[in-house]
Amino acid sequence: MKPVIFGLSGETLTPDERAFFRDVDPAGYILFRRNIADRAQVRALTDDLRGLHGRDDLLVMIDQEGGRVARMQAPVWPAFPPGAVFDRLYDVAPSSAIAAARANAQAIALTLAEVGISVDALPLLDVRQEGASDIMGDRTLGAEPMRVAALGRAILAGLEAGGVVGIVKHMPGHGRALVDSHKDLPTVTADAQALETDLAPFHTLNDAAIGMTAHIVYTAWDAERPASLSPTVIEAIIRQRIGFDGLLMSDDLDMKALKGEVPVLAAGVVAAGCDIALNCWGRMDEMLGIADLLPEMSAVSRGRLDRAMARAVPVVDGPPLEELLATRDTLLALA
Repeated sequence: MKPVIFGLSGETLTPDERAFFRDVDPAGYILFRRNIADRAQVRALTDDLRGLHGRDDLLVMIDQEGGRVARMQAPVWPAFPPGAVFDRLYDVAPSSAIAAARANAQAIALTLAEVGISVDALPLLDVRQEGASDIMGDRTLGAEPMRVAALGRAILAGLEAGGVVGIVKHMPGHGRALVDSHKDLPTVTADAQALETDLAPFHTLNDAAIGMTAHIVYTAWDAERPASLSPTVIEAIIRQRIGFDGLLMSDDLDMKALKGEVPVLAAGVVAAGCDIALNCWGRMDEMLGIADLLPEMSAVSRGRLDRAMARAVPVVDGPPLEELLATRDTLLALA
Protein backbone atom coordinates (compact mmCIF):
# COMPACT_ATOMS: atom_id res chain seq x y z
CA MET A 1 0.00 0.00 0.00
CA LYS A 2 1.25 3.48 -0.92
CA PRO A 3 0.91 6.25 1.71
CA VAL A 4 -1.20 8.56 -0.43
CA ILE A 5 -4.79 9.63 -0.91
CA PHE A 6 -5.68 10.26 -4.54
CA GLY A 7 -8.45 12.25 -6.20
CA LEU A 8 -10.47 11.01 -9.16
CA SER A 9 -11.08 12.73 -12.48
CA GLY A 10 -14.85 12.28 -12.78
CA GLU A 11 -18.05 10.55 -11.71
CA THR A 12 -16.82 7.06 -12.65
CA LEU A 13 -13.41 5.44 -12.82
CA THR A 14 -11.70 5.59 -16.19
CA PRO A 15 -10.03 2.40 -17.45
CA ASP A 16 -6.62 3.97 -16.81
CA GLU A 17 -7.56 4.94 -13.25
CA ARG A 18 -8.93 1.48 -12.56
CA ALA A 19 -5.73 -0.23 -13.68
CA PHE A 20 -3.47 2.29 -11.93
CA PHE A 21 -5.32 2.24 -8.60
CA ARG A 22 -5.47 -1.56 -8.57
CA ASP A 23 -1.72 -1.75 -9.13
CA VAL A 24 -0.63 1.02 -6.73
CA ASP A 25 -3.14 0.36 -3.91
CA PRO A 26 -3.31 3.87 -2.38
CA ALA A 27 -4.33 4.33 1.25
CA GLY A 28 -7.55 6.03 0.17
CA TYR A 29 -9.40 8.51 -2.01
CA ILE A 30 -10.91 12.01 -1.80
CA LEU A 31 -14.06 13.13 -3.60
CA PHE A 32 -14.87 16.61 -4.95
CA ARG A 33 -17.86 18.16 -6.70
CA ARG A 34 -16.59 16.89 -10.04
CA ASN A 35 -17.09 13.36 -8.69
CA ILE A 36 -20.63 13.90 -7.43
CA ALA A 37 -23.99 13.85 -9.23
CA ASP A 38 -26.56 12.13 -7.03
CA ARG A 39 -26.89 9.49 -4.32
CA ALA A 40 -26.97 6.48 -6.63
CA GLN A 41 -23.93 7.64 -8.60
CA VAL A 42 -21.79 8.39 -5.52
CA ARG A 43 -22.74 5.07 -3.90
CA ALA A 44 -21.84 3.21 -7.09
CA LEU A 45 -18.48 5.00 -7.23
CA THR A 46 -17.54 4.25 -3.62
CA ASP A 47 -18.71 0.64 -3.99
CA ASP A 48 -16.53 0.37 -7.09
CA LEU A 49 -13.50 1.66 -5.18
CA ARG A 50 -14.06 -0.80 -2.33
CA GLY A 51 -14.53 -3.66 -4.76
CA LEU A 52 -11.35 -2.70 -6.58
CA HIS A 53 -9.29 -3.17 -3.40
CA GLY A 54 -11.42 -5.70 -1.52
CA ARG A 55 -11.35 -3.43 1.56
CA ASP A 56 -14.63 -2.70 3.28
CA ASP A 57 -12.78 -0.25 5.55
CA LEU A 58 -11.33 1.75 2.64
CA LEU A 59 -10.71 5.41 3.47
CA VAL A 60 -12.97 7.50 1.22
CA MET A 61 -12.99 11.13 2.33
CA ILE A 62 -14.59 14.43 1.46
CA ASP A 63 -14.56 18.08 2.59
CA GLN A 64 -18.12 18.52 3.81
CA GLU A 65 -17.82 21.26 6.42
CA GLY A 66 -20.95 23.23 5.62
CA GLY A 67 -21.17 26.84 4.53
CA ARG A 68 -18.57 27.70 1.89
CA VAL A 69 -17.01 24.25 1.91
CA ALA A 70 -19.57 21.69 0.77
CA ARG A 71 -18.93 19.21 -2.04
CA MET A 72 -22.36 17.55 -1.75
CA GLN A 73 -24.91 20.29 -2.30
CA ALA A 74 -28.61 21.10 -2.28
CA PRO A 75 -31.09 20.20 -3.58
CA VAL A 76 -29.82 16.61 -3.55
CA TRP A 77 -28.42 16.95 -0.02
CA PRO A 78 -29.25 19.31 2.86
CA ALA A 79 -27.35 22.58 3.14
CA PHE A 80 -25.31 22.67 6.35
CA PRO A 81 -24.20 25.84 8.17
CA PRO A 82 -20.59 26.97 8.75
CA GLY A 83 -18.85 26.60 12.10
CA ALA A 84 -19.40 30.23 13.08
CA VAL A 85 -23.11 29.66 13.80
CA PHE A 86 -22.20 27.35 16.68
CA ASP A 87 -19.69 29.91 17.96
CA ARG A 88 -22.44 32.54 18.06
CA LEU A 89 -24.83 30.25 19.92
CA TYR A 90 -22.08 29.45 22.43
CA ASP A 91 -22.10 33.13 23.44
CA VAL A 92 -25.61 32.75 24.86
CA ALA A 93 -26.01 29.03 25.54
CA PRO A 94 -22.81 26.91 25.59
CA SER A 95 -24.48 23.56 26.23
CA SER A 96 -27.01 24.21 23.46
CA ALA A 97 -24.20 25.10 21.06
CA ILE A 98 -22.42 21.85 21.85
CA ALA A 99 -25.64 19.86 21.34
CA ALA A 100 -26.37 21.68 18.06
CA ALA A 101 -22.84 21.06 16.74
CA ARG A 102 -23.12 17.38 17.59
CA ALA A 103 -26.55 16.99 15.95
CA ASN A 104 -25.35 18.84 12.84
CA ALA A 105 -22.25 16.64 12.55
CA GLN A 106 -24.28 13.48 13.01
CA ALA A 107 -26.63 14.63 10.26
CA ILE A 108 -23.67 15.29 7.96
CA ALA A 109 -22.33 11.83 8.75
CA LEU A 110 -25.62 10.13 7.86
CA THR A 111 -25.60 11.77 4.43
CA LEU A 112 -21.99 10.68 3.87
CA ALA A 113 -22.28 7.13 5.17
CA GLU A 114 -25.38 6.58 3.01
CA VAL A 115 -23.23 7.00 -0.11
CA GLY A 116 -20.18 5.12 1.18
CA ILE A 117 -18.02 8.04 2.36
CA SER A 118 -16.22 7.11 5.57
CA VAL A 119 -14.14 10.19 6.48
CA ASP A 120 -14.97 13.91 6.65
CA ALA A 121 -12.35 16.69 6.83
CA LEU A 122 -14.00 18.24 9.88
CA PRO A 123 -13.68 19.81 12.50
CA LEU A 124 -11.45 22.85 12.13
CA LEU A 125 -9.61 23.42 15.41
CA ASP A 126 -7.96 26.60 14.15
CA VAL A 127 -8.29 29.38 16.74
CA ARG A 128 -9.44 32.52 14.93
CA GLN A 129 -7.17 35.55 15.36
CA GLU A 130 -8.01 39.20 14.71
CA GLY A 131 -6.69 40.43 11.36
CA ALA A 132 -5.97 36.96 9.91
CA SER A 133 -6.92 35.88 6.40
CA ASP A 134 -10.63 35.29 5.94
CA ILE A 135 -9.91 31.89 4.37
CA MET A 136 -10.77 30.56 7.84
CA GLY A 137 -13.32 33.23 8.80
CA ASP A 138 -16.78 31.76 9.35
CA ARG A 139 -15.40 28.24 8.96
CA THR A 140 -13.86 28.43 12.45
CA LEU A 141 -15.42 27.54 15.78
CA GLY A 142 -14.22 30.66 17.58
CA ALA A 143 -11.37 32.69 19.00
CA GLU A 144 -11.16 31.00 22.41
CA PRO A 145 -9.32 27.66 22.63
CA MET A 146 -11.60 26.01 25.19
CA ARG A 147 -14.67 26.81 23.11
CA VAL A 148 -13.04 25.53 19.92
CA ALA A 149 -12.08 22.30 21.66
CA ALA A 150 -15.55 21.79 23.17
CA LEU A 151 -17.33 22.32 19.86
CA GLY A 152 -14.68 20.27 18.04
CA ARG A 153 -15.17 17.34 20.38
CA ALA A 154 -18.94 17.52 19.84
CA ILE A 155 -18.40 17.44 16.06
CA LEU A 156 -16.08 14.42 16.25
CA ALA A 157 -18.62 12.62 18.44
CA GLY A 158 -21.47 13.47 16.09
CA LEU A 159 -19.61 12.27 13.03
CA GLU A 160 -18.70 9.01 14.75
CA ALA A 161 -22.30 8.50 15.90
CA GLY A 162 -23.26 8.72 12.23
CA GLY A 163 -20.63 6.18 11.14
CA VAL A 164 -17.96 8.59 9.85
CA VAL A 165 -14.45 9.46 11.10
CA GLY A 166 -13.51 13.12 11.50
CA ILE A 167 -10.21 14.88 10.76
CA VAL A 168 -8.88 17.59 13.08
CA LYS A 169 -7.31 20.38 11.04
CA HIS A 170 -5.09 22.28 10.36
CA MET A 171 -2.30 21.17 12.70
CA PRO A 172 -0.64 22.98 14.45
CA GLY A 173 -3.06 25.86 13.71
CA HIS A 174 -4.12 28.00 10.74
CA GLY A 175 -5.83 30.79 12.68
CA ARG A 176 -2.96 33.33 12.46
CA ALA A 177 -2.25 33.04 8.73
CA LEU A 178 -2.35 36.43 7.01
CA VAL A 179 -2.65 34.94 3.52
CA ASP A 180 -4.67 32.08 2.04
CA SER A 181 -2.46 28.98 1.82
CA HIS A 182 -4.38 27.95 -1.31
CA LYS A 183 -2.74 30.96 -3.00
CA ASP A 184 0.57 31.63 -1.21
CA LEU A 185 2.75 30.43 1.66
CA PRO A 186 1.77 32.03 4.99
CA THR A 187 4.47 32.78 7.54
CA VAL A 188 3.47 33.03 11.20
CA THR A 189 5.97 35.00 13.28
CA ALA A 190 4.32 34.65 16.70
CA ASP A 191 6.61 33.36 19.44
CA ALA A 192 6.30 29.93 21.00
CA GLN A 193 4.44 31.25 24.03
CA ALA A 194 1.77 32.92 21.89
CA LEU A 195 1.43 29.77 19.79
CA GLU A 196 0.36 27.82 22.88
CA THR A 197 -3.10 29.30 22.20
CA ASP A 198 -3.14 27.69 18.76
CA LEU A 199 -1.97 24.33 20.07
CA ALA A 200 -4.47 24.11 22.93
CA PRO A 201 -7.51 22.67 21.05
CA PHE A 202 -5.34 20.10 19.29
CA HIS A 203 -3.79 19.06 22.60
CA THR A 204 -7.25 18.69 24.17
CA LEU A 205 -8.39 16.52 21.25
CA ASN A 206 -5.11 14.69 20.73
CA ASP A 207 -6.94 11.35 20.83
CA ALA A 208 -8.61 12.12 17.47
CA ALA A 209 -8.21 9.38 14.88
CA ILE A 210 -6.96 11.55 12.00
CA GLY A 211 -5.25 14.94 11.71
CA MET A 212 -4.28 17.20 8.80
CA THR A 213 -1.24 19.48 8.68
CA ALA A 214 -1.10 23.16 7.71
CA HIS A 215 1.03 24.48 4.84
CA ILE A 216 2.38 27.31 7.02
CA VAL A 217 5.86 28.37 8.18
CA TYR A 218 6.04 28.95 11.94
CA THR A 219 9.28 30.83 12.55
CA ALA A 220 9.29 29.95 16.25
CA TRP A 221 9.72 26.27 15.36
CA ASP A 222 11.16 26.05 11.83
CA ALA A 223 11.87 29.24 9.90
CA GLU A 224 12.71 27.40 6.67
CA ARG A 225 9.99 24.81 6.08
CA PRO A 226 6.18 24.76 6.25
CA ALA A 227 4.76 22.41 8.86
CA SER A 228 3.78 19.77 6.31
CA LEU A 229 7.42 19.45 5.22
CA SER A 230 9.08 20.03 8.60
CA PRO A 231 10.33 17.04 10.61
CA THR A 232 10.77 19.46 13.52
CA VAL A 233 7.17 20.64 13.56
CA ILE A 234 5.74 17.16 12.95
CA GLU A 235 7.83 15.38 15.58
CA ALA A 236 8.49 18.03 18.24
CA ILE A 237 5.21 19.92 18.02
CA ILE A 238 2.48 17.65 16.58
CA ARG A 239 3.64 14.30 17.90
CA GLN A 240 5.32 15.37 21.17
CA ARG A 241 3.97 18.75 22.31
CA ILE A 242 0.39 18.15 21.15
CA GLY A 243 0.68 14.42 21.85
CA PHE A 244 -1.10 13.33 18.67
CA ASP A 245 -0.50 9.70 17.71
CA GLY A 246 -3.27 9.33 15.13
CA LEU A 247 -3.06 9.14 11.35
CA LEU A 248 -1.46 12.36 10.08
CA MET A 249 -2.05 13.49 6.51
CA SER A 250 -0.79 16.55 4.69
CA ASP A 251 -3.12 19.19 3.35
CA ASP A 252 -3.53 19.16 -0.44
CA LEU A 253 -0.15 19.11 -2.20
CA ASP A 254 -1.45 21.23 -5.09
CA MET A 255 -2.02 24.31 -2.93
CA LYS A 256 0.12 27.27 -3.97
CA ALA A 257 1.71 27.48 -0.50
CA LEU A 258 4.01 24.66 -1.57
CA LYS A 259 6.57 25.09 -4.34
CA GLY A 260 7.95 22.31 -6.47
CA GLU A 261 6.84 19.23 -8.35
CA VAL A 262 3.92 17.45 -6.72
CA PRO A 263 5.58 13.99 -6.66
CA VAL A 264 8.63 15.46 -4.90
CA LEU A 265 6.35 17.22 -2.42
CA ALA A 266 4.53 13.95 -1.75
CA ALA A 267 7.80 12.21 -0.97
CA GLY A 268 8.81 15.21 1.14
CA VAL A 269 5.77 15.23 3.42
CA VAL A 270 6.07 11.49 4.04
CA ALA A 271 9.80 11.81 4.73
CA ALA A 272 9.03 14.66 7.16
CA GLY A 273 6.73 12.41 9.18
CA CYS A 274 3.24 12.59 7.65
CA ASP A 275 1.68 9.15 7.41
CA ILE A 276 -0.10 10.06 4.17
CA ALA A 277 0.30 12.58 1.35
CA LEU A 278 -2.92 14.15 0.04
CA ASN A 279 -3.12 14.60 -3.75
CA CYS A 280 -6.55 15.85 -4.73
CA TRP A 281 -6.84 16.55 -8.42
CA GLY A 282 -6.78 13.19 -10.18
CA ARG A 283 -4.10 14.14 -12.72
CA MET A 284 -2.62 10.90 -13.98
CA ASP A 285 0.86 12.30 -14.66
CA GLU A 286 1.16 13.55 -11.08
CA MET A 287 -0.21 10.32 -9.66
CA LEU A 288 2.23 8.22 -11.66
CA GLY A 289 5.11 10.34 -10.39
CA ILE A 290 3.91 10.07 -6.80
CA ALA A 291 3.62 6.30 -7.04
CA ASP A 292 7.18 6.10 -8.36
CA LEU A 293 8.67 8.24 -5.58
CA LEU A 294 6.74 7.09 -2.52
CA PRO A 295 7.89 4.09 -0.46
CA GLU A 296 5.46 1.48 0.75
CA MET A 297 3.43 2.57 3.74
CA SER A 298 5.25 1.84 6.99
CA ALA A 299 3.89 -0.62 9.52
CA VAL A 300 3.41 2.22 12.03
CA SER A 301 1.41 4.30 9.57
CA ARG A 302 -0.63 1.28 8.48
CA GLY A 303 -1.48 0.62 12.12
CA ARG A 304 -2.68 4.21 12.52
CA LEU A 305 -4.79 3.89 9.36
CA ASP A 306 -6.36 0.64 10.55
CA ARG A 307 -7.15 2.10 13.98
CA ALA A 308 -8.71 5.19 12.42
CA MET A 309 -10.92 3.28 10.02
CA ALA A 310 -12.06 0.90 12.76
CA ARG A 311 -14.02 3.90 14.11
CA ALA A 312 -16.16 4.11 10.94
CA VAL A 313 -18.83 1.77 12.26
CA PRO A 314 -22.10 1.53 10.29
CA VAL A 315 -25.08 2.96 12.16
CA VAL A 316 -27.55 0.30 13.33
CA ASP A 317 -30.07 2.64 14.93
CA GLY A 318 -30.25 6.24 16.05
CA PRO A 319 -32.17 9.40 15.25
CA PRO A 320 -33.09 9.87 11.58
CA LEU A 321 -31.70 12.73 9.52
CA GLU A 322 -34.86 14.85 9.75
CA GLU A 323 -34.89 14.64 13.55
CA LEU A 324 -31.23 15.66 13.80
CA LEU A 325 -31.77 18.64 11.51
CA ALA A 326 -34.82 19.72 13.49
CA THR A 327 -32.91 19.44 16.77
CA ARG A 328 -30.07 21.54 15.36
CA ASP A 329 -32.38 24.21 14.00
CA THR A 330 -34.37 24.49 17.23
CA LEU A 331 -31.16 25.01 19.18
CA LEU A 332 -29.67 27.48 16.69
CA ALA A 333 -32.84 29.55 16.91
CA LEU A 334 -31.85 30.38 20.50
CA ALA A 335 -29.16 32.69 19.14
